[in-house]
Amino acid sequence: MFLHVTLYGKRYPFYKYGVVALVTGGVALFTLSSKSSSKKKSSSGGGSSAYGLLLLSINLLFDGLTNSTQDDIYARFRPYSGAQMMTALNLLSTALTSLYLLLSPYILPLLNLVPTAAGSASAGVDAADELTTALAFLHAHPPVLRQILGFALAGGVGQIFIFATLSHFGSLLLVTVTVTRKMLTMLLSVLWFGHRLTGWQWVGVGLVLAVSGWRDRLGRWRRGGRSGNGGRGRGRWGR
Repeated sequence: MFLHVTLYGKRYPFYKYGVVALVTGGVALFTLSSKSSSKKKSSSGGGSSAYGLLLLSINLLFDGLTNSTQDDIYARFRPYSGAQMMTALNLLSTALTSLYLLLSPYILPLLNLVPTAAGSASAGVDAADELTTALAFLHAHPPVLRQILGFALAGGVGQIFIFATLSHFGSLLLVTVTVTRKMLTMLLSVLWFGHRLTGWQWVGVGLVLAVSGWRDRLGRWRRGGRSGNGGRGRGRWGR
Protein backbone atom coordinates (compact mmCIF):
# COMPACT_ATOMS: atom_id res chain seq x y z
CA MET A 1 0.00 0.00 0.00
CA PHE A 2 2.84 2.42 0.85
CA LEU A 3 4.44 1.96 -2.58
CA HIS A 4 1.06 2.23 -4.30
CA VAL A 5 0.56 5.63 -2.71
CA THR A 6 4.11 6.97 -3.07
CA LEU A 7 5.08 5.64 -6.51
CA TYR A 8 1.80 5.55 -8.39
CA GLY A 9 -0.25 8.13 -6.50
CA LYS A 10 -3.10 5.73 -5.79
CA ARG A 11 -5.60 6.57 -3.09
CA TYR A 12 -7.65 4.13 -1.04
CA PRO A 13 -10.76 4.45 1.10
CA PHE A 14 -9.88 5.45 4.63
CA TYR A 15 -11.07 2.18 6.10
CA LYS A 16 -8.55 0.21 4.02
CA TYR A 17 -5.65 2.01 5.68
CA GLY A 18 -7.08 0.93 9.02
CA VAL A 19 -7.54 -2.65 7.82
CA VAL A 20 -3.91 -2.90 6.66
CA ALA A 21 -2.60 -1.39 9.90
CA LEU A 22 -4.68 -3.68 12.12
CA VAL A 23 -3.87 -6.85 10.17
CA THR A 24 -0.17 -5.99 10.21
CA GLY A 25 -0.36 -5.27 13.92
CA GLY A 26 -2.16 -8.56 14.60
CA VAL A 27 0.43 -10.61 12.72
CA ALA A 28 3.30 -8.74 14.41
CA LEU A 29 1.69 -9.29 17.80
CA PHE A 30 1.30 -13.00 17.10
CA THR A 31 4.90 -13.38 15.92
CA LEU A 32 6.68 -11.24 18.50
CA SER A 33 4.72 -12.60 21.47
CA SER A 34 5.79 -16.21 20.97
CA LYS A 35 8.01 -17.82 23.59
CA SER A 36 10.36 -19.27 20.97
CA SER A 37 11.01 -15.88 19.39
CA SER A 38 11.85 -14.36 22.78
CA LYS A 39 14.28 -17.19 23.52
CA LYS A 40 15.96 -16.79 20.15
CA LYS A 41 16.16 -13.07 20.67
CA SER A 42 17.87 -13.47 24.03
CA SER A 43 20.32 -16.10 22.81
CA SER A 44 21.26 -14.46 19.51
CA GLY A 45 23.45 -11.44 19.04
CA GLY A 46 22.16 -8.01 18.13
CA GLY A 47 24.25 -7.87 14.97
CA SER A 48 22.69 -10.93 13.40
CA SER A 49 19.20 -9.68 14.29
CA ALA A 50 19.90 -6.33 12.64
CA TYR A 51 21.23 -8.07 9.53
CA GLY A 52 18.15 -10.28 9.40
CA LEU A 53 15.85 -7.27 9.71
CA LEU A 54 17.77 -5.58 6.89
CA LEU A 55 17.30 -8.59 4.61
CA LEU A 56 13.62 -8.80 5.56
CA SER A 57 13.15 -5.11 4.78
CA ILE A 58 14.74 -5.55 1.36
CA ASN A 59 12.47 -8.52 0.68
CA LEU A 60 9.37 -6.55 1.70
CA LEU A 61 10.46 -3.59 -0.43
CA PHE A 62 10.80 -5.65 -3.60
CA ASP A 63 7.66 -7.62 -2.82
CA GLY A 64 5.67 -4.41 -2.46
CA LEU A 65 7.25 -2.98 -5.61
CA THR A 66 6.24 -6.11 -7.52
CA ASN A 67 2.63 -5.93 -6.35
CA SER A 68 2.23 -2.22 -7.04
CA THR A 69 3.80 -2.56 -10.49
CA GLN A 70 1.49 -5.45 -11.34
CA ASP A 71 -1.53 -3.35 -10.40
CA ASP A 72 -0.24 -0.52 -12.58
CA ILE A 73 0.23 -2.89 -15.53
CA TYR A 74 -3.33 -4.19 -15.18
CA ALA A 75 -4.66 -0.63 -15.06
CA ARG A 76 -2.64 0.72 -18.01
CA PHE A 77 -2.64 -2.18 -20.46
CA ARG A 78 -6.23 -3.32 -20.80
CA PRO A 79 -7.27 -6.00 -21.36
CA TYR A 80 -4.29 -7.74 -19.77
CA SER A 81 -5.36 -10.92 -18.02
CA GLY A 82 -3.88 -12.69 -15.06
CA ALA A 83 -3.10 -15.72 -17.23
CA GLN A 84 -1.00 -13.55 -19.55
CA MET A 85 1.03 -12.09 -16.69
CA MET A 86 1.44 -15.54 -15.12
CA THR A 87 2.76 -16.95 -18.41
CA ALA A 88 5.15 -14.05 -19.01
CA LEU A 89 6.45 -14.15 -15.45
CA ASN A 90 7.08 -17.90 -15.51
CA LEU A 91 8.83 -17.73 -18.89
CA LEU A 92 11.16 -14.98 -17.69
CA SER A 93 11.79 -16.76 -14.38
CA THR A 94 12.64 -19.98 -16.21
CA ALA A 95 15.03 -18.18 -18.54
CA LEU A 96 16.81 -16.29 -15.75
CA THR A 97 17.05 -19.34 -13.48
CA SER A 98 18.38 -21.52 -16.30
CA LEU A 99 20.96 -18.88 -17.17
CA TYR A 100 22.08 -18.70 -13.55
CA LEU A 101 22.36 -22.48 -13.18
CA LEU A 102 24.40 -22.80 -16.37
CA LEU A 103 26.78 -19.90 -15.71
CA SER A 104 27.17 -19.94 -11.91
CA PRO A 105 29.83 -22.73 -11.85
CA TYR A 106 32.12 -20.48 -13.89
CA ILE A 107 31.26 -17.00 -12.60
CA LEU A 108 30.78 -17.36 -8.85
CA PRO A 109 34.22 -18.89 -8.12
CA LEU A 110 35.88 -16.05 -10.01
CA LEU A 111 34.04 -13.53 -7.85
CA ASN A 112 34.88 -15.43 -4.64
CA LEU A 113 31.17 -15.62 -3.77
CA VAL A 114 31.16 -19.35 -3.04
CA PRO A 115 32.63 -20.63 0.24
CA THR A 116 35.01 -23.51 -0.33
CA ALA A 117 35.38 -26.53 1.91
CA ALA A 118 39.20 -26.68 1.79
CA GLY A 119 40.00 -23.37 0.17
CA SER A 120 40.61 -24.95 -3.23
CA ALA A 121 39.16 -23.75 -6.52
CA SER A 122 37.76 -27.17 -7.33
CA ALA A 123 35.74 -27.22 -4.12
CA GLY A 124 34.33 -23.82 -5.03
CA VAL A 125 33.25 -25.06 -8.46
CA ASP A 126 31.54 -28.09 -6.91
CA ALA A 127 29.71 -25.89 -4.42
CA ALA A 128 28.60 -23.52 -7.17
CA ASP A 129 27.41 -26.24 -9.57
CA GLU A 130 23.90 -26.46 -8.21
CA LEU A 131 22.43 -27.95 -11.39
CA THR A 132 24.78 -30.95 -11.40
CA THR A 133 24.22 -31.45 -7.68
CA ALA A 134 20.45 -31.41 -8.11
CA LEU A 135 20.53 -33.85 -11.02
CA ALA A 136 22.81 -36.19 -9.07
CA PHE A 137 20.41 -36.07 -6.13
CA LEU A 138 17.47 -36.96 -8.39
CA HIS A 139 19.47 -39.82 -9.88
CA ALA A 140 20.29 -41.16 -6.42
CA HIS A 141 16.72 -40.71 -5.11
CA PRO A 142 14.23 -41.22 -7.99
CA PRO A 143 11.06 -41.14 -5.79
CA VAL A 144 11.79 -37.48 -5.04
CA LEU A 145 10.87 -36.62 -8.63
CA ARG A 146 7.20 -37.46 -8.00
CA GLN A 147 7.15 -35.18 -4.98
CA ILE A 148 8.78 -32.37 -6.94
CA LEU A 149 6.23 -32.73 -9.74
CA GLY A 150 3.40 -32.72 -7.20
CA PHE A 151 4.85 -29.62 -5.58
CA ALA A 152 5.13 -27.93 -8.99
CA LEU A 153 1.53 -28.87 -9.84
CA ALA A 154 0.25 -27.48 -6.55
CA GLY A 155 2.27 -24.31 -7.07
CA GLY A 156 0.89 -23.87 -10.59
CA VAL A 157 -2.71 -24.27 -9.42
CA GLY A 158 -2.04 -21.80 -6.62
CA GLN A 159 -0.63 -19.29 -9.09
CA ILE A 160 -3.84 -19.45 -11.13
CA PHE A 161 -5.83 -18.24 -8.13
CA ILE A 162 -3.18 -15.68 -7.21
CA PHE A 163 -3.09 -14.01 -10.62
CA ALA A 164 -6.87 -14.22 -11.00
CA THR A 165 -7.21 -12.35 -7.71
CA LEU A 166 -4.60 -9.83 -8.81
CA SER A 167 -6.30 -9.08 -12.12
CA HIS A 168 -9.84 -8.84 -10.71
CA PHE A 169 -9.40 -7.37 -7.22
CA GLY A 170 -5.87 -5.96 -6.97
CA SER A 171 -2.84 -6.73 -4.86
CA LEU A 172 -4.17 -5.15 -1.66
CA LEU A 173 -6.90 -7.76 -1.33
CA LEU A 174 -4.44 -10.49 -2.34
CA VAL A 175 -2.01 -9.50 0.42
CA THR A 176 -4.86 -9.37 2.94
CA VAL A 177 -6.01 -12.85 1.92
CA THR A 178 -2.45 -14.18 1.99
CA VAL A 179 -1.70 -12.80 5.44
CA THR A 180 -5.00 -14.13 6.80
CA ARG A 181 -4.31 -17.53 5.25
CA LYS A 182 -0.87 -17.66 6.86
CA MET A 183 -2.38 -16.76 10.20
CA LEU A 184 -4.97 -19.54 9.88
CA THR A 185 -2.22 -21.98 8.84
CA MET A 186 -0.19 -21.14 11.93
CA LEU A 187 -3.29 -21.48 14.10
CA LEU A 188 -4.11 -24.86 12.56
CA SER A 189 -0.53 -26.00 13.15
CA VAL A 190 -0.77 -24.93 16.78
CA LEU A 191 -4.00 -26.87 17.29
CA TRP A 192 -2.79 -29.92 15.37
CA PHE A 193 0.54 -30.29 17.20
CA GLY A 194 -0.77 -29.24 20.60
CA HIS A 195 1.29 -26.08 21.04
CA ARG A 196 0.23 -23.39 23.46
CA LEU A 197 -0.31 -19.76 22.57
CA THR A 198 0.31 -16.84 24.87
CA GLY A 199 -2.48 -14.46 25.73
CA TRP A 200 -1.15 -11.78 23.40
CA GLN A 201 -0.92 -14.28 20.57
CA TRP A 202 -4.63 -15.05 20.94
CA VAL A 203 -5.25 -11.30 20.82
CA GLY A 204 -3.31 -11.14 17.54
CA VAL A 205 -5.30 -14.03 16.05
CA GLY A 206 -8.60 -12.49 17.08
CA LEU A 207 -7.55 -9.12 15.69
CA VAL A 208 -6.71 -10.53 12.26
CA LEU A 209 -9.92 -12.56 12.02
CA ALA A 210 -12.10 -9.71 13.29
CA VAL A 211 -10.58 -7.19 10.89
CA SER A 212 -11.06 -9.56 7.94
CA GLY A 213 -14.78 -9.82 8.68
CA TRP A 214 -15.02 -6.10 9.39
CA ARG A 215 -13.48 -5.31 6.02
CA ASP A 216 -16.13 -7.33 4.18
CA ARG A 217 -18.94 -5.63 6.09
CA LEU A 218 -17.57 -2.17 5.31
CA GLY A 219 -17.12 -3.07 1.65
CA ARG A 220 -20.74 -4.21 1.37
CA TRP A 221 -21.93 -1.13 3.27
CA ARG A 222 -20.09 1.21 0.90
CA ARG A 223 -21.37 -0.58 -2.18
CA GLY A 224 -24.90 -0.51 -0.84
CA GLY A 225 -24.63 3.18 0.01
CA ARG A 226 -23.40 4.10 -3.46
CA SER A 227 -26.11 2.08 -5.18
CA GLY A 228 -28.77 3.63 -2.95
CA ASN A 229 -27.90 7.23 -3.87
CA GLY A 230 -27.17 6.65 -7.53
CA GLY A 231 -23.44 6.34 -6.99
CA ARG A 232 -23.05 10.06 -6.19
CA GLY A 233 -21.91 9.72 -2.60
CA ARG A 234 -18.86 7.85 -1.48
CA GLY A 235 -19.62 7.73 2.21
CA ARG A 236 -17.44 8.92 5.03
CA TRP A 237 -14.94 6.08 4.53
CA GLY A 238 -13.36 7.66 1.45
CA ARG A 239 -13.65 7.01 -2.23
